[in-house]
Amino acid sequence: MNRYETIFVMKPEVDEETIQSLIEKIKDIIEKKGSVENVDEWGKRKLAYEVKGYNEGHYVLLNFTAESSIPAELERFYKITEGIIRHIIVKEEE
Repeated sequence: MNRYETIFVMKPEVDEETIQSLIEKIKDIIEKKGSVENVDEWGKRKLAYEVKGYNEGHYVLLNFTAESSIPAELERFYKITEGIIRHIIVKEEE
């Protein structure tokens, strides 16, 4: 089991219900072969630069422990999900 951190940015017009739904789906993916340690919603913030025509987005940070196959599944989910405009997954050092 490895420790990971992921941050994803959603479109600013996404409503709270959709945000919570996406977080739950991501947690479900992680909990297949791991566990979520922390979910931190940063809220709507200004982006450092324009991404896909947006100057701000809704940020969410998740810390989790999982098998090495989970980041690839998350990556696939992020790419096919309409509301997510940017994401990153980082393996934390021991």
